[in-house]
Amino acid sequence: MSIDDAPDAFIRANTALMAPPHVPEIRLHLAEEAHDLWLKTEEELGVIGLPPPFWAFAWAGGQGLARHILDHPEIVKGQDVLDFASGSGIVAIAAARAGARSVTAADIDPWAASACRLNAAANNVDIHTMVGDPLSQDAARWTTVLAGDVFYDRTMTDAILPWLDRIASRGVPIFIGDPGRAYRPADRLSACATYEVPVLRALEDSEVKRTTVWAYRTSKSGQA
Repeated sequence: MSIDDAPDAFIRANTALMAPPHVPEIRLHLAEEAHDLWLKTEEELGVIGLPPPFWAFAWAGGQGLARHILDHPEIVKGQDVLDFASGSGIVAIAAARAGARSVTAADIDPWAASACRLNAAANNVDIHTMVGDPLSQDAARWTTVLAGDVFYDRTMTDAILPWLDRIASRGVPIFIGDPGRAYRPADRLSACATYEVPVLRALEDSEVKRTTVWAYRTSKSGQA
C-alpha cells in the first residue's frame, strides 16, 4: 500500500463509524486509542514522522463548536464557511447540515482530508477539502470562519493570530471552540456559550471538558 492510496483504506480498517457523544446527529470514523493508531500508521506505510492522527478523534473544541452550530444554524446559513484545522471534519459537517452555502475543510494533513471526505459521505453532505495552510491567503472567499481546538500550541497560536486579526478586521465572523487550552487569546474572545463535552480520558485530563464557543475579535476591540 502506498502513501497515496493508503488513507481511505486505512481509516476504514482502523476506525469505527460512530456518533460523538456531544453531537449524536453526526457520525464519524473514530478511533479509541491514539498512540497505537499512530504507530500502526507509520508501520504499515514504512514512514516515520507522520503527523499525529488528530483526524481520528472528536476533540472537545470541535464537538462544542459543532453542537453550537447545529443549535444556532443562523451562524452559517447561506454563508461560505471555512473550517480551519478541520481534523475529522466534525465542524465542517455541522456547518453543511446547518445550511451553509459552501463549506471548505482545511487541514495541513492529507489524511485529515481523507477522513473529512469519508465522514462527509457518511453524513450525506458536500464539503470541499483543502490540504495545506490557508494562512497565506486573504480568505476573501469565505464569509464565516470556524476553528475548533486550535490554541494548544504556542507556535501555532502565534502564527494564527495575525491571520485571524486580518479576517476579523474586515467584519468576517469567526467562531472558536476551545476547552481552556493554554494559549487561547483571552483579549480577543467573547463567550457565546459553554458546554460540558464528554471526551476520551486517554486524550485529556478528564472525561468531561468544559468547552466554550467564542466569538473572535481583534485585540484592538477591547477586553474580553
